[in-house]
Amino acid sequence: MSLEPFSITVPGSSANLGPGFDSVGLAVNRFLTLEVKVSDQWLFASSSVDLQGIETGEDNLIYQVAAHVAKELGQELPPCHVEMTSDIPLARGLGSSAAAIVAGIELANQLVGEPLSVEEKIRFASLWEGHPDNVAASIYGGLVIGTHTETSTDVLYGGIPEVDLVLLVPSEELKTKKARGVLPEELDYRQAVRASSVANVLVAALLQGNWEAAGKMMNEDLFHHPYRRELIPHLEEVIRVVQEETSAYGAALSGAGPTMLCLAPAKRGEEIQNKLQRHFPAFEVAVLRPAKVGIQVKKGISHKATSAQTN
Repeated sequence: MSLEPFSITVPGSSANLGPGFDSVGLAVNRFLTLEVKVSDQWLFASSSVDLQGIETGEDNLIYQVAAHVAKELGQELPPCHVEMTSDIPLARGLGSSAAAIVAGIELANQLVGEPLSVEEKIRFASLWEGHPDNVAASIYGGLVIGTHTETSTDVLYGGIPEVDLVLLVPSEELKTKKARGVLPEELDYRQAVRASSVANVLVAALLQGNWEAAGKMMNEDLFHHPYRRELIPHLEEVIRVVQEETSAYGAALSGAGPTMLCLAPAKRGEEIQNKLQRHFPAFEVAVLRPAKVGIQVKKGISHKATSAQTN
């Protein structure tokens, strides 16, 4: 059991990239960090703007995940003081809850002696989240493609895409539960075949580095864009402007939204950011990059994460 102070850093993520619904995830260089030391009671604290109002005790999501994992392993956790920092905005489609789930799993893993393999971490996280895209990206870093059921989870690592990511972040939150509530219970067979073929080409394009084809497939999603556009009124306009007026390859909702992600040529992100900021002054327009690593643990030192952290 680890008793010395340690830190855990987990990247945020963008899921789906359009038609890779609940399957494709990409880690991004925004981070959640926990600084952990054993204490006499559980306490979660943070001064980060993006973590204002978090639960401070055993009702905190990170604790709940950690306690669940420990119970599954037949272990008990010592109470800890956990100082949290984050620049992953809540409920914006950048994997804030997935990062917390992954952090909770790693917290338990560290406190009980590191028994978990990467595959076991992904399995725990996918069972909690219900799908592997965000959580696997936060565990591995880079691009992941996965599938998940109650009986098995299979995830493949797809490397680090050489692209920039331009994100348009609205000021309002969109809860995943609401975003899932507008999705249909089933698809027509022919529509499902078409949607699946678009997703297949997306994955092949991502793995080949054929960004033009990937961008085209992002714009042709049939799994969730047609239903969620009613919740994100600017989605179609953003996709049109990106296609017609920028050098970006394509645009899609990031996760459930409302953030919209543009896949852009490497080193062209700032240029595209400036153009989109002029078009959409009400949004925060930011340039991110794929995070090159997933979970990072440092022991015996104090470590603060920032958006400038090595990625």
